Amino acid sequence: MATTALQPKNFSATPFVLALRRALAEGSTKKIANCAVGALDVEMVRSRDSVWALIRRPGRGGLALRAAFLADDYEVTKLKPGAGEAIRLRVSSVIGEHMITLRTGGDALENLRLTVTLTPSASLLVPFLPRDLYPLDNDDDPLGSVGTVEAGQRGLNSGLLYFRLEEPAFGNVLYFQNLTAMNPFYRATKTSPDGAVGGVWPELGYLPPTPTQSGTPPTQPLAAGVELTLSDAILVFRHETNSEERESARQFLQMLGVAYKMLDLPRTEYRDWIDRAERTLRDLDEAPEATIRHYGHRYVHPYTAAEYPDIMVQMSIVAAIHDWGKWCGEPHPLEAEFKAGLGKFYDTKLDTLRRYLPNVGDDKDADAVDSWYLYHPMLNLGRLALDGDTEARALFLKSIEFGIKAAHRFKYRWPIQYSVKDFSVITETAGADGRGQTDVGGVFAWVMLQAFELTDDKRFLDEARAAIDAAMGLRFNVNYQANLTAWGAAACMRLWRITSQDVYLEQSYVYLGSFFHNCEIWESELELAVHYRNFLGATCLQDAPYMAIYECFDAYTAFENYLDDSGPDLEPAARMLIAEYCKYALDRAWFYYPDALPPEAISPKQRETNGHVDRKLSFPIEDLYPDGQLAGQVGQEVYGAGAAMVFATRSFHQVEDAPFLLYCDHFVRARERTGDNALTLTLDGGETCTAGLSVVRRKRRKLPTVRLVTVGGDALRPHTSSADRIDFRVPANGRVILTWT
Repeated sequence: MATTALQPKNFSATPFVLALRRALAEGSTKKIANCAVGALDVEMVRSRDSVWALIRRPGRGGLALRAAFLADDYEVTKLKPGAGEAIRLRVSSVIGEHMITLRTGGDALENLRLTVTLTPSASLLVPFLPRDLYPLDNDDDPLGSVGTVEAGQRGLNSGLLYFRLEEPAFGNVLYFQNLTAMNPFYRATKTSPDGAVGGVWPELGYLPPTPTQSGTPPTQPLAAGVELTLSDAILVFRHETNSEERESARQFLQMLGVAYKMLDLPRTEYRDWIDRAERTLRDLDEAPEATIRHYGHRYVHPYTAAEYPDIMVQMSIVAAIHDWGKWCGEPHPLEAEFKAGLGKFYDTKLDTLRRYLPNVGDDKDADAVDSWYLYHPMLNLGRLALDGDTEARALFLKSIEFGIKAAHRFKYRWPIQYSVKDFSVITETAGADGRGQTDVGGVFAWVMLQAFELTDDKRFLDEARAAIDAAMGLRFNVNYQANLTAWGAAACMRLWRITSQDVYLEQSYVYLGSFFHNCEIWESELELAVHYRNFLGATCLQDAPYMAIYECFDAYTAFENYLDDSGPDLEPAARMLIAEYCKYALDRAWFYYPDALPPEAISPKQRETNGHVDRKLSFPIEDLYPDGQLAGQVGQEVYGAGAAMVFATRSFHQVEDAPFLLYCDHFVRARERTGDNALTLTLDGGETCTAGLSVVRRKRRKLPTVRLVTVGGDALRPHTSSADRIDFRVPANGRVILTWT
């Protein structure tokens, strides 16, 4: 979203803009308190109906941030600030008591946090509360300010707003509303913060959700005498604006990183992904709902006992089982069995992999393919080929030219769906935003880079660069499907490694910015969401109302590659956010499995063609909703069964001749056996973040006595310990040394 302010001579404004404008122009506000935040002056004032924080950069305009909106006369009392607070105010009125606290910081980037609570004096209905953020010009006129909104909240993703105030030259601003803090308000009012942060210049910020009004409006009141949070707004500032796409994205990540560190982060738990993977493999092999036979071969159902086999599903499962076999030290039999039938997807006339087998039913358009579906199977074939699989290499290389032909036909700007026969477009754009599959160029580029690594043919490198170059200019609209956006970031990072051209490192920030813009950086407690976790989950599509397991673990894999190719030049905030996403994915993804949810949280019906949910099968459901709808409405993904194997093989580490495994919820960047019973581990997560590290007993073995210290020699004590597992919380960035006796 982007908008430019209208000038006062030709404006449309809400009553709240006009009321603020008049109060500031007439000087009718009264000062309550003030403080400084770096080069910013912050003044708490009162107007007729509101308490405000006026944030000014002398000579460069400012912002008016509404702290409380009152319906009648009120009194303000300045209180002694608590620990870490700059200002504390009590506002007493007929509706109850507001407490306003202001915290400030600015070691790296100037920031402030304004938290507002309300204790109603009576059972209180809330029909409406106005937005809270208004850019100001040098004369404190909101209608004289000019700026651009780069990104606002999408659906139930993070409650953020990223904009620049250009006239006057105030700078870049990230506004982040900590939606987690308002869960009690949403539950009490039966509302959700869907699209709550946004607005039209110059009236921006948070619009607290209130019940739909009608002739007989809902009556869900706030209880008398019960304190709850109305707002928890974090603002991060940069003095200089920069409208250039790549630098704007980097600054967004940097500022989001500052806001992230100010949150009270949810704890994560150890998850036994090894056991889950073993159960999944057993069900893939034994459950009749998992597979079907055609042409003498065995194929995977996309959903439980439903849908036709397709190449993306087959390759996703094969690649995950391949990783499992490498981790175990010997191939799993299902890998060869599922690979045996891959050739039936290949069309010798078109020289490409088709989505469906030749005998697909008449209810499917056998020629139709989603743009990303052409390339994702190649990506997984490329993974096998690079591991030395000669059959996968042959199938990969004889499919690659058709993939390039499609890219040229669409000039690296792919539609939603087209015919593989003649490239005629079936669906050009998505109804939600009028755009095609904007991030397919990223996954195409990754496939081209795999081909380049396999063949050393520079033509493939040129194709990868052309695809990434074609996506430049999309800014925060590059995301179509979350995992594809993650692969685009990985492709950019790999291109930077190969070419040493900084533009590709910088372009990776555009993909990352769009990805994290599409994340839910809050923990929902709405309705059935109390039974699962959503913190830092990405909604699967740019307009989807839910998180999906396939996009979750495929993005996790892409980010592993991104960090593998990165180095000290990577923006620290980007490294931290990626590492935190992956940490929370390991915890959050557990709740996609039906046996991890209570039966009442799972939808009794699924999409018509998507089979059913069987809680006994260790296959994940597709969909979890931040607003607490019934989970699994779409179906139970057999095609997402690779999640358990992907998570297990990345988070658990074999230790030779030791009676234990190591579990870590961060990627281990380096591991060195520094003694017979000593191991040095290097993690590269966020500098101020923590990682979970566990020593896990092997079957039929006994845990030894272990000691864990930082590289500086500080002993780290476990936070839980049992005969089966010892759990530590360690710095997410740096080295630790594990010894055992």
